[in-house]
Amino acid sequence: MASGFSGSGSDFFSGLAAGRSLNNNQSGYRAQLSQMFLDQTGQMTQTHPPRTTTNNNNLTAQSLIGKRSLADFQAHHQQNYQQQGNINPALNGLLLRSVKPRMYQHTSPISTLSPIEFSANSSPELPSFSSHQRYGVPLLQQLRPQNINLGSGGVPTIHSVNNHLSSGVLNYMNTLQHSNRGGGGGGAVNNNGGQDTQKKMMDTLQELEKQLLDNNEEDEGDAVSVITNGTDSEWSETIQNLMTSSNPNPNPNPNPISPSPTSSSSSSSTSVTTPAPNCSKQTLIEAASAIYDGKTDTAAEILTRVSQVSNPRGNSEQRLMEYMCTTLKSRVNSADNPPPVTELYGKEHISSTQLLYELSPCFKLGFMAANLAILEATVDQSTSVIGFHVIDFDIGQGCQYMNLLHALSERLNGKPAVIKITAVSDNGVEEKERLRVVGGTLSQLAEKFGVTLRFNVVSCKLTDLSRESLGCEPDELLAVNFAFNLYKMPDESVSTENPRDELLRRVKGLAPRVVTLVEQELNTNTAPFMARVNETSLYYGALFDSIESTVQRDNTERVKVEEGLGRKLANSVACEGRDRLERCEVFGKWRARMGMAGFEFKPLSQHIAESMKSRLNSGNRVNPGFTVKEENGGVCFGWMGKTLTVASAWR
Repeated sequence: MASGFSGSGSDFFSGLAAGRSLNNNQSGYRAQLSQMFLDQTGQMTQTHPPRTTTNNNNLTAQSLIGKRSLADFQAHHQQNYQQQGNINPALNGLLLRSVKPRMYQHTSPISTLSPIEFSANSSPELPSFSSHQRYGVPLLQQLRPQNINLGSGGVPTIHSVNNHLSSGVLNYMNTLQHSNRGGGGGGAVNNNGGQDTQKKMMDTLQELEKQLLDNNEEDEGDAVSVITNGTDSEWSETIQNLMTSSNPNPNPNPNPISPSPTSSSSSSSTSVTTPAPNCSKQTLIEAASAIYDGKTDTAAEILTRVSQVSNPRGNSEQRLMEYMCTTLKSRVNSADNPPPVTELYGKEHISSTQLLYELSPCFKLGFMAANLAILEATVDQSTSVIGFHVIDFDIGQGCQYMNLLHALSERLNGKPAVIKITAVSDNGVEEKERLRVVGGTLSQLAEKFGVTLRFNVVSCKLTDLSRESLGCEPDELLAVNFAFNLYKMPDESVSTENPRDELLRRVKGLAPRVVTLVEQELNTNTAPFMARVNETSLYYGALFDSIESTVQRDNTERVKVEEGLGRKLANSVACEGRDRLERCEVFGKWRARMGMAGFEFKPLSQHIAESMKSRLNSGNRVNPGFTVKEENGGVCFGWMGKTLTVASAWR
């Protein structure tokens, strides 16, 4: 068979056998091995004249260059070994036996060229040994030949064969396999007597060769786990040492190769300690995800960790984590940690909400933008008397109308003004009495501004809502104010009556000149649980930060406001159905809902947006974190780019 190099396999074995004496002189053998494995390009392409090597037994051998048939090599090899008298028959049989040919899918473990490539590639630039490091040259370069110590009867001991195997036998087997395949013939196996000891050693070597030459990726992890019992365990130990010593990693403490993939993975997993994650907003999201998946034990563990770092008197993030942690605990166990429902109707919560409207610029400016929209739609300077009627379904403490009266007084220009304000309430006697007190306060303020104020309190059912029930005159200009009011009314997801849309349709029937809408930019109405957790975390996180920059931490009003925010947050996340009283929607959904009720969007003027910006930058506490911008016809108020409230107008 033609090949790409001048020498043949028989010459190689002849020279190697002559150079490898069983005595201590091994310089010829070592030199030939180093030339074979350390010089990857020279041995297979260069041509040298024949040479002879002489050892202490006066044996001669041809060099690696030259041709000889396999039969000649076997005869010459057998003759040389018989002359020495102390030959290991089992080892001799191993070296001369045929190796079953098999199809190669990868490059040879010894040579960088496959048998097919030998005949086709004669270039001195051979591929590098970059792949198949498992049985490649980097392993063999570290091996050192050892003497074979003979035991009784001329049979080598197990330890001596092990040492010799680590230096030369593995190389011999692989190279012989290529030589037989290249010559096209198979050498006969020489058993020399067939003794039990020889047969056992042959079986062991065959099994070992099969494992070493097997490059099937599926069996890679079990390559050294076959030989495990009896005296064969020493062979397994030897091969494990060979594999661990072949690691080319320069790390002084390389990880040894494990004989089992399972043990390797388990040892690596136990040796790595995963640090505990830092508690943050993302930790709360993970706790909510565990609750959603029904993993209450995991959620409880995370919430316990959060409780250790949360602090209702700490910074804004710690305070948010405290309220979120309480909220999620209510979601896990509502019996031991009842979520706030009735508390949202209490006086304490109403008072804290009013303080929020006064302390937070995002809410306070939203009311002012609604007032300016009302004045722009109703004040006609061409008339002799300025007058309009405002209907409010949640007037609160009347702070919004204090600002309205002040803004109106600046536009009178000496003209008289008659204003009507109707507060719609339930049938509770206590609520009516409270609203009358608010009306008295507003009337006194209007008198100071030169405005005549008529304040009315009306109690009526939603189905009875009309211009007549509200005391509207046929020709008066009507304005309806929905400032932070509609989000507390149930919609179609709660009740088939859908009070939210029903109220909008009834108001549309009143034919108002303008309807103002101010709402939080928060989606907690029909959003699922995880979406609400994420929404409230982002929204209230920004809101807590804005309050941090506005009010001192030790301010009692600030504590009261944040406690109210905690109740609002908990109700939005921990409650479902009718118990979820606060159902905020983003501006896009409000636009769709108002359009379905028959309203036409009326963009707020640029004057309103500019006026709000100037008010934000006025005073002693100018904070660049607050933002005011006109977007899609509405005016958005936010903190650090996060929109918190949106004011809009409709007709």
